[in-house]
Amino acid sequence: MSQTHFLAGALLLGAVLTGCNEAATAPAETSDAAATESPVEQEQAVAEVPTDRDLPRLFDCVREEGGVLIAAHRGGPAPGFPENAVETFQHALDAGIPMMEIDVAESRDGVLFLMHDRSLTRTTTGRGAVADTAWQNISRLRLVDSEGRVTAFNPPTLAEALDWAVETGAILELDRKETTSFRNIIGEVRAAGAENNVIIITYSDEQAWQVAEIAPDLMMTAGVGNRDHEAALLEGGVDPDKLVAWTGTREPSFGKWRGLASKDIESAFGTLGRPGERLDDQYWADGDPSEYVSLIENGLVLLATDTPYRLVSESGLPARFIHATETCLR
Repeated sequence: MSQTHFLAGALLLGAVLTGCNEAATAPAETSDAAATESPVEQEQAVAEVPTDRDLPRLFDCVREEGGVLIAAHRGGPAPGFPENAVETFQHALDAGIPMMEIDVAESRDGVLFLMHDRSLTRTTTGRGAVADTAWQNISRLRLVDSEGRVTAFNPPTLAEALDWAVETGAILELDRKETTSFRNIIGEVRAAGAENNVIIITYSDEQAWQVAEIAPDLMMTAGVGNRDHEAALLEGGVDPDKLVAWTGTREPSFGKWRGLASKDIESAFGTLGRPGERLDDQYWADGDPSEYVSLIENGLVLLATDTPYRLVSESGLPARFIHATETCLR
């Protein structure tokens, strides 16, 4: 397919969206980063943001149409665009990436903001523990990109990120860090009116049940190991209509995905992880996206990746998957 054809599809996705417990790792591989260094100037359409989007119905549609929602790990960092920055989210959205997985921490004085690590050292110009630092000090810091370069961007509050998502129509996966609570995060979501722009990430049955109790209307990802595990989640109060089944980062589970789809439950899988070990690196070793195609053709709906830009590039996913997702976002 031609580069113009694929980029048009990717940009249309971005335009439609505009309208409608591992250790820290380097967030973007070299090949993916390089895909963002030579931007093509294109005119982007302007459309109104829909106010009546139903996020569970969007996921149902993507599953039924055979599309995929690409989620950029830590927001889609690239050279000059640090992780967990609103400016980076916009950069990813402009490229046609509909979702961003982001990390939510809390400052010493109770301000929720975006930060992956326990320490400020790796991703900012500051030092010290997140939990020991007041927001006034954090807000003055500059974010550092994955190559160690200081940018002009400051750490954003969760409220700023949510407001951006509501304005653009993007979807944010919220990964709670130990310095904050689900209740505090959900309070911010309510205040921003972002219920149809977020998915809450959980890492245990207990966390899933807690989120379901606090906010039964919000979507979540929760680990689903087998049928008994799935049944336990639902018996504990998780609404299957609000559940995206997380199935790990190691081995694709085609049979499980198809079984979940037969019950109208969408599946999520991650090709992200440590450089050299993650499936992203293995899948791109031959320069061919066929492994990703196989994931989608076997029922995967949410793909969390460290190489989102490459997936929407000329050498990335076939346009039919982008077009299928566009159908649901119109």
